[in-house]
Amino acid sequence: MTSALPPEKKTVKHIAIAGNIGAGKTTLTEMLAKNFGWDVHYENTENNPYLSDFYLDMKRWSFNLQVFFLSSRYQQVLRILQGSRTVIQDRTIYEDAFIFAPNLADMGLMERRDFENYMTLFQSIVSQVKAPDLLIYLKASIPTLVDHIQMRGRDYEGSISLDYLKRLNDRYDGWINGYREGRLLIINVDNLDFTSNKEHASKVLEMVQAELHGLF
Repeated sequence: MTSALPPEKKTVKHIAIAGNIGAGKTTLTEMLAKNFGWDVHYENTENNPYLSDFYLDMKRWSFNLQVFFLSSRYQQVLRILQGSRTVIQDRTIYEDAFIFAPNLADMGLMERRDFENYMTLFQSIVSQVKAPDLLIYLKASIPTLVDHIQMRGRDYEGSISLDYLKRLNDRYDGWINGYREGRLLIINVDNLDFTSNKEHASKVLEMVQAELHGLF
């Protein structure tokens, strides 16, 4: 009688950070990557040819911006799935389609035909990839988001309105409440300063470690 083979250890390849503008995604991404030794795929803002124009004229550049982000994140996910290293991704491909693009369409800042074209493209792309092994959502109130945005002082974010942030937050809540694609960790950052408070940083690391343990 042959003995059963031990179960194969699951490899965690893809961790993703989701959250509104100013929630602290990049800061947490860097902290987790350093602690766990992961590679990082950042949101492409520095080399984005549309971002600054978008904030000056959203209606004109919304479709171009969203297609750029969709293409960029699709390429990231393909590299993650094809690679052998564990990667943490700053923002997900889902946020473009479920948060930003429909919000722009509902605000009249993206033509309905452009939005429908975009969603058709998104559905084709997302059918070819898998969800992150772990999605970490940074939940933040509007005052927290505003504080973070003001602290980092990016010129192109200076014109973001409170109404725009609130609309995005409402969509994030709806998306996360219905998220069933994989394991999910929600971290409320209103009372957590993991940037400068070591105790808070340790608490967040413990939360993530506990979720990772559940993936094996």
